[in-house]
This record gives sequence, C-alpha cells and structure tokens, in this order.
Amino acid sequence: MTLLAAFSDVHANEHALDAVLDDIRGRHPDRVICLGDLVGYGAFPNEVIEAMRNAAILTVAGNYDDGVGYDREECGCAYVGAADRERGDRSLRWTQRMVTPENKAWLRSLPRELRLDIAGRRILCVHGSPRRINEYLYEDRPERSLARMLAGIDADIVLCGHTHLPYHRRIATTHLINVGSVGKPKNGDPRAAYALVESGAPPAIGDEVKAIFPRVAYDIEAAAEAIEATDLPREFAQTLRTAR
Repeated sequence: MTLLAAFSDVHANEHALDAVLDDIRGRHPDRVICLGDLVGYGAFPNEVIEAMRNAAILTVAGNYDDGVGYDREECGCAYVGAADRERGDRSLRWTQRMVTPENKAWLRSLPRELRLDIAGRRILCVHGSPRRINEYLYEDRPERSLARMLAGIDADIVLCGHTHLPYHRRIATTHLINVGSVGKPKNGDPRAAYALVESGAPPAIGDEVKAIFPRVAYDIEAAAEAIEATDLPREFAQTLRTAR
C-alpha cells in the first residue's frame, strides 16, 4: 500500500501549517502534496510561502496564490454579499502589499495541476477542479454532473481543495477526494485538516483507495490574535475560532 499526504488552503496560517507538517512527518507518507491557496486572510503570508519553499513540497497554485502572485484585481473567490466582498478585497490588497517580490515570483511559478503516477495509480492534483482553478466541487454535487466533469481526465484519483470541506466520493472508477483546509476550516471544527490517502496497486483500481482526514490541534488563539494585530478584517480571526 502507498500512503500519500495531501493538504490545501493554508491561507497564511503559519501556526496551523507547522502543526500539520509535524503531524505528517510522524506518519511517514510516501509522498506529500499541497493543493494551493497558501496565502490570503491570515497574518503570515511570507512565512507560509517560505516554509513551503524550504520544505520543497510539490505544490499547485490556488486561486488566491494566482491573485497575489500576479497582483490581480480579484482573487477568484465567491463572496456572499457586499460586506463579504469588501472584506475579501481588503484581504487581497493587504496580502499583495505584504508578500515580497521574490515570493510573488515563486507563486507565479506554481503549476495549475500536477499529474503523478504512484504505484500504478494515476493521480491528478488540482486546487478547484480539473476545469478551473476556482471551481467549487462540493460533496453534495449531483453524481451525473461530477461524472461529466471527470470523463476523459485519465486519472484514478483526483485530489482537490478550495471548498475547505473534506470528503471522499467514488464516481464510477474515479476517486474524488477533497482534502479540506489547513488554515481556515469551515465545518465547525477549528482544528487544521488534511488528507491521508492509502491506495493499493492496480488492477483493483476501484476498491483499494481509502481516505482519512486527520484533525490537528494548534494554537488557534495565537493565529487569531495575529490577525487582529494587523489591518486585516477582525472577522477573519473569529472565523478561525468558530470554523464557520
């Protein structure tokens, strides 16, 4: 069996990232993958980028990484209402000001997808979906819609993030696994989340894939107080505390 650790949506939360990387190291996976959105909303964008660069972990670009790396007008996020959008715009501008030119260049170097072959398994790694960097693939999406999207992608396992909500669904012979969020969970559990994917070798492609989603405690209050010490919206600190 092969063990793959995958995580996503760190969102400049250095405290959560450090805790997750420590937890991953203790599990000795065969490969570690990051599915993007290293920055945005949190107080430590440069620290998170530099930790990832130093760790040399394979990483795909998230929509927020793209928005900061290229200094775009918006980050490709879906906001509900004018107040949410105003807070999101403040976060994007603050992060763009804080991130160094060198780190922006590194964000621009990240690929939009990674294709891996691990023990005969074809694995596609994206941030949002195989179609778009900022497409939300929620667990309750109709199976027929997902089947159309996954048709012809030539992968046994698709790893994604972006929704901050972890799940594992089998669509025909393809395993769709959302790895949740390290730095900004949204399911009421404020601990950091990531995925461990255990798979056997073909030909039993449809039956020997298992995903578990460890939850990792970290100093949430320190991360929240760090946000409150910046010009970022204070609502982001409360989001860390409540995971809502």
